[in-house]
Amino acid sequence: MARKKPRNPRGAASKPKRKKRSRFHEQAKCRFCREKTDEVDYKDINALNKLTTQQGKMFSRKRSGNCANHQRSCRRAVKRARFIGLMPYVG
Repeated sequence: MARKKPRNPRGAASKPKRKKRSRFHEQAKCRFCREKTDEVDYKDINALNKLTTQQGKMFSRKRSGNCANHQRSCRRAVKRARFIGLMPYVG
């Protein structure tokens, strides 16, 4: 006689096990860390425009890929550029 397969304790058919993924993956460095800049310059409008949407909103850290220090520095630089009139407040 053939042996029966052992049943799952809940009585349901057992699911195939998934391969576990590593929870933490290596992230790419922030663009300002790669260039080794300490502070983001408010006069560099090309770099600041890449960090804002068409409407003038700033991208989040996750979307822009900046580290925390450079994201704060970018926020300050965008505010200064807006105040001086180099960048618009609204798109």
